[in-house]
Amino acid sequence: MRTADVPKAGVYLLANAVTGLLTLLVSVLLFAAGGVLAVVVVGLPLLAGLVLVGLPVAAVERRLQRLIDARPLPSRHRVPPEPGLASWLRTRYTEPGTWRELGFAGLLMTVLWPVDLLAVVLGVTVPPVVLATPVLFGTIGDAEQVNVLKAVPVTSWPQAFLAGAVGLFAMVACACGLVLLARLRAALARLVLHPRRDLDQTVVELTRSRVRLVDAFEAERSRIERDLHDGAQQRLVALSVLLGLARLDAPDGPLAEQLSRAHDEAGQALVELRELIRGIHPPVLTDFGLEAAIADLADRCPVPLEVSFAMPQRFSAAVESAAYFVVSEALANLAKHSGASRGTITGSYAGRTLTVEIADNGCGGARIDGGTGLIGLADRVSVVGGRLSLSSPPGGPTRLIVEIPCQACG
Repeated sequence: MRTADVPKAGVYLLANAVTGLLTLLVSVLLFAAGGVLAVVVVGLPLLAGLVLVGLPVAAVERRLQRLIDARPLPSRHRVPPEPGLASWLRTRYTEPGTWRELGFAGLLMTVLWPVDLLAVVLGVTVPPVVLATPVLFGTIGDAEQVNVLKAVPVTSWPQAFLAGAVGLFAMVACACGLVLLARLRAALARLVLHPRRDLDQTVVELTRSRVRLVDAFEAERSRIERDLHDGAQQRLVALSVLLGLARLDAPDGPLAEQLSRAHDEAGQALVELRELIRGIHPPVLTDFGLEAAIADLADRCPVPLEVSFAMPQRFSAAVESAAYFVVSEALANLAKHSGASRGTITGSYAGRTLTVEIADNGCGGARIDGGTGLIGLADRVSVVGGRLSLSSPPGGPTRLIVEIPCQACG
């Protein structure tokens, strides 16, 4: 603490006390006048103006903050979209900053200003009076008796000097107390008027950024799938056809055998490429929707599955992709790790919520964070506002449920 901080703290607290008292008087007058004149409608604007009483209070606080905190305390008010009083009032009444400043004004005029005023009065008057006890004892008290603060009698010089020492200590303590109180008050005002980040705004921004990333990711997956489907896959098909024709035309011998092996390798490469395309972004999902894509996954699963997925509606690409890949990953885990002999896939759409459930009669014991890839899918589901829950006790059965709030597209 520096010596210059003490007068700044005193000025800050005193100015806030005066501001709080004036705000209280103005608010009471506006409320009284508005209440009396409300019967003739004239008082309604006065009552409405009470909401804006925090604006000048916050403006004064921003200026006073410079005495305590070098960091700026900027205004959180938005610029009105149009010129004129109506646009200004509409903006002020609908933005959170106005109501935050009104809350600060209410706190200042009911609780804080008496505390500020009492701290300044006591801190400025009491220590000097106690410190001056030896002087008062020798002059006003004629070295016989003086009452310190009109309460504590001092009847000897040792008592007088002891009171002076106490006054010196009290002066230092009050100076530190004023600075500490001013800093706490400034921190409280900063917290109310300008929080570092509004939690709701942070959540909205993070959610929007995650959605944008997912949309960009889906667009890129779709582009890669389209490029592979229209480019590399078509070339492999043409190559396979040419190798087949060459094998038919070639005479029996080593050349025919090599052409046959090359034809088989081209066919295998084509199969693997189609699997890769399906894993990147399945064309059946884009072309025919979630119901057909889930049925295709069930047909290719080695474990017998009972599918109840009557869902003719289409959903956004992000929602369909999230649901599809959760089912795909769940079926892959079912086939590799569960030891199940059968499973079920059910899907429904009700109450603007898409629900998909995958169950099996396997050994259970699965966990979302168990390294099976489900934790990434849970994050993916959460991006579209959904929830993934897993029930897999040891011994089974295992149930994986995905719930995604969404709007059907048709």
